[in-house]
Amino acid sequence: MSKFNVTSFNPQAFGAYINTIPQTNKNELIKSRALMPNSEIKRVFSSQTGTAYAVLPMYGLLGGDVLNYDGETNITASTTSTYERGVVVVGRAKAWLERDFSEDITAGAGFMDNVAAQVSEYFDQVDQNTMLSILKGIFSMTDEEGAKFVSGHTLDITETGDGLCGATTLNTAIQQASGDNKSNYTLCIMHSAVATNLENLNLLEYLKYTDSRGIQRSLNIGTWNGRTVLVDDSMPFDGSEPDAPKYTTYVLGKGAFEYADLGAATPYEIYRDPLTNGGMETFIARQRKCFAPFGLSYLKKTQTSLSPTDAELALGENWELVNDGMISKTYIDHKAIPICRIISKG
Repeated sequence: MSKFNVTSFNPQAFGAYINTIPQTNKNELIKSRALMPNSEIKRVFSSQTGTAYAVLPMYGLLGGDVLNYDGETNITASTTSTYERGVVVVGRAKAWLERDFSEDITAGAGFMDNVAAQVSEYFDQVDQNTMLSILKGIFSMTDEEGAKFVSGHTLDITETGDGLCGATTLNTAIQQASGDNKSNYTLCIMHSAVATNLENLNLLEYLKYTDSRGIQRSLNIGTWNGRTVLVDDSMPFDGSEPDAPKYTTYVLGKGAFEYADLGAATPYEIYRDPLTNGGMETFIARQRKCFAPFGLSYLKKTQTSLSPTDAELALGENWELVNDGMISKTYIDHKAIPICRIISKG
């Protein structure tokens, strides 16, 4: 299949081919187990009644004080809490129009390799922007319990010493956030300025990648205190004070995000206009996915359509800690949420 036109384009084959293109950053997210598939989310949104937003049960841990078994003390039972968790489907679409597209894009390399690689990378960035918007939203919560999470899961060192990340920064951040559960953290995503500082301190080591031709190259992926590091300059940066920049590094643990790829009725298609400009073809891509941060519930307080925009996902009012939904709410222990951030000058 080398031609990009209506008669030879097979959307099923194209979708399958996209899945074979190396997606390094996404693979590292999955390998770190920070991003984990959730079949229950997919099942709910595949039903007739839950197509865009759903409230799922989330079961609490066993608790209650143990009793003395001495032949005299009555044994009393405790119940477990059932929490409610709101999850939402994020729909995204994009189209690209080209004149005489088949000849121009292949350039002897073949349509499938070129287009599939570009579409795959494009939507990798789309997905990352969605996750960054969600992270901004949950760290913008202002209700009482949400504020406790934000405070406990934020380590701001911009006013401490030189304000730069050092040998103990990561360990301090994850211990503050999750106590003895700090070992669950597996992944850091940081700006290149932070990564460069850690490199200068010999605290960051980059991984190597060997392609199909046997050529080895360095990746934008390293390790810091045994945690996988992704370097990306789309991480939050505040440069309003030139002498005191603020970089946000996110640290994620196992199951920090659960996700489901829900698909679209027509994920890929071609629209051909044979008349305009001597003939044009438009490639259209659509996707519907759910990214659900563990222990956080999406409230849908401010959302104007069936799919939230990144700006709406970034609103603190749209998020709260998972709770039992009662008048006097019982909330999940925020230390169980494997998400934290480090704010530094580099």
